[in-house]
Amino acid sequence: MDRQPLATLLECSSDHEWAALLVVRNDISLIASNTVAEKLLVWNGFRENNHSSFEKEWIPLLCATIERLGKNINVQKETMFINGKEGILYSLNVTKNVTALNEDTQERKLLNMIEHTYDGLVMVDKDGYVQVFSKAYADFIEINQASSIGKHVTEVIPNTRMHIVAKSGVEETAQLQKVGNNYIIVTRTPIYRDKKLVGAVGKLLFKNIGQFTALFRRLNALEKEVRKYKGEFQDRNKASYSFQHLIGESKAFIEVIDEAKKAAKGQATILLLGESGTGKELFAHSIHQASPRSMGVFVKVNCAAIPNDLLEAELFGYEEGSFTGAKKGGKPGKFEMADGGTIFLDEIGELPLHMQVKLLRVLQEREVERVGGLVTKSVDVRIIAATNQSLQTLVEKGKFRLDLYYRLNVIELKIPALRDRKADIEQLIHFLLAKYETIVGITSKGIDSQTITLLKKYHFPGNIRELENIVERALTLMNPGDWLTPAYLPKELKREQEHDEDIQPLAIQLEKAEKEAIEHSLIKAKGNKSEAANQLCIGRTTLYEKLAKHQLS
Repeated sequence: MDRQPLATLLECSSDHEWAALLVVRNDISLIASNTVAEKLLVWNGFRENNHSSFEKEWIPLLCATIERLGKNINVQKETMFINGKEGILYSLNVTKNVTALNEDTQERKLLNMIEHTYDGLVMVDKDGYVQVFSKAYADFIEINQASSIGKHVTEVIPNTRMHIVAKSGVEETAQLQKVGNNYIIVTRTPIYRDKKLVGAVGKLLFKNIGQFTALFRRLNALEKEVRKYKGEFQDRNKASYSFQHLIGESKAFIEVIDEAKKAAKGQATILLLGESGTGKELFAHSIHQASPRSMGVFVKVNCAAIPNDLLEAELFGYEEGSFTGAKKGGKPGKFEMADGGTIFLDEIGELPLHMQVKLLRVLQEREVERVGGLVTKSVDVRIIAATNQSLQTLVEKGKFRLDLYYRLNVIELKIPALRDRKADIEQLIHFLLAKYETIVGITSKGIDSQTITLLKKYHFPGNIRELENIVERALTLMNPGDWLTPAYLPKELKREQEHDEDIQPLAIQLEKAEKEAIEHSLIKAKGNKSEAANQLCIGRTTLYEKLAKHQLS
């Protein structure tokens, strides 16, 4: 092994003669340790069924043991996450005086550190080429230790970031890295000499890789078991859209998107207003995705789709035996399922009055009571409600509670109808064509300008949902490679356009009607102008004037 890289590593990669490493969870559970830490624990009578605090008892005890050996001890504490679970890494480092060691002693201690203190160690230069590589690391990834020296680290270690740290100088602590079918936890530290970045050193932080692999497998098995029971629920209850999925550049649409993005950052209840088919649910998805609750569930409830006699049990859950047919053990309601996330109440205007009272309690107290239950349960849930009705009108008619209206209407977002954002129609058409060409399996040449003009004149009572149906219908009926022309538009749409185009000024229509009436009377009178004038109740002179006016002989 070349002495220069060894000396560099000794000087820059570590300031410690040796270190005891421990990973602890919940302050009493030892998850992993290296050889040094294990021996210190055994010396001090540590048992696996430990119930004593590491922070208050074991760490001070181990430090006292090391100090009795005449060593200077430095304790470092770092928080780390393994599969989403928090743990504490304690590093008990023994300080050394590098200048007091001769070169042979340095190399000997360095080799001992590489082969024993850490389960794996690698050092690269500033260009990412391997200078030092421990046997434990080489054995783990099943390559030859000697042949790895001098190669670029990306050719040696899968998924490594050593070359990135060697360039950026930014340390990466307690990072998960996948190697083969396993995961390891590594720390990558930049190496400086005379304040100049010269490389990086990477270290494995566990006693041995086999232990970490076993831990990972146990955690992985638990995760699979959890996914088995909760995966279906999570898949059903997650937000599928974000603000990137909202298509449009019209001023009215951009303004409401900006308001929604601001609203997403908070926790306030949001009321979405808009006609059917304007995309209220897409806004609800997007708000959840952009909120601090994005990692939580997104539960959707259509208040109009659930029968009134089942609505309370669906929303708030029920206890075992609360009614005939109740499941054993009871069932959580939608609000409990949404705990920690967001619940979207669509068609909120259809909620019966007796249910509005219970919803008001959730909004005020943030707690729910199951059907047949005796206790309340606190829930942390954000509510997004939507309706295509005027809640103020419903309040005036006594169909919606005024206090609930004000609780829901903290932030009101009005989604514009498609007829109010016609500048977006062409962009929406092209997006929907691309979407449904994939679904239908037909490729078109696009849409012609005449069809776009017709669609822009249409008032779209069904909004974007109606436009989507028009595009899907056209692609289904057309031949591959055709243009989307007016021929593929629904008859009702074309008929309405033709009717609109037929409307003329009243004066023109009256002139046309007069001419038709004179022609009809002459035909009936067999050309007798006196008879025709009598039928029209006008004089002969007047008739002759109108014949000349309309150029009728």
